[in-house]
Amino acid sequence: MQPMRLAKYLSHCGVCSRRQASRLIEAAEVTVNGRPANHIDHVTDADDVSVSGRPVSGPAPKKLYAYHKPVGIDCKLRPDDASSLIHYLPPGERVYPIGRLDKDSRGLLLLTNDGELCNRLIHPDHHQEKEYQVVVDRPFDAQFCAQMRAGVPVDGVMTQPCRVEPVSADSFTIILKQGLNRQIRKMARYCGYRVVDLYRVRIANLHLDAQALPPGHYQAIALTQLELLEKEK
Repeated sequence: MQPMRLAKYLSHCGVCSRRQASRLIEAAEVTVNGRPANHIDHVTDADDVSVSGRPVSGPAPKKLYAYHKPVGIDCKLRPDDASSLIHYLPPGERVYPIGRLDKDSRGLLLLTNDGELCNRLIHPDHHQEKEYQVVVDRPFDAQFCAQMRAGVPVDGVMTQPCRVEPVSADSFTIILKQGLNRQIRKMARYCGYRVVDLYRVRIANLHLDAQALPPGHYQAIALTQLELLEKEK
């Protein structure tokens, strides 16, 4: 194989996403041929690459799972945290979450060892849709929906226009192509409301069927089942 930038190589081997690989390199958790790695390293399968003391083998077969995340599971992969998702991953599989749902949120989470797929799903340039069902702490009006659709400031960034449809006096669906940290909760807070339930029901064309996949369970998905939007011109 041709030499590959280290973060991309770790992603290609199914260790983690490129973004997570960069964090591991920065934290001095990665070595190349016995020395601490740096971000500009380029490697091949002939190099001795280790992460947290564990050798990295070549590219693994690409895997994709759907996981119905319950409230209380933290998507950060921390072995010392009993609530961490790392304790609920498919046994024997080296997969990681594509993006996150915060600890207080529930619903569809995708797990993979395919770094390129992860990048296509979470990078804002690719505009993949994510759909949520949301309940807030009190009834809202049409102005709330209009404000949420148009965009509000979140952490110094204006959110992109999105689709918001009321379902009941205090619940709505929202479809985002953006993925800012705790975005929906912060959008609602800016508008004067508090989210009391946030449930992700769709990523791209994959819908969560709670009867077929109860909370806390996962199932394998063929990569061919996932239909991604092409990058907008």
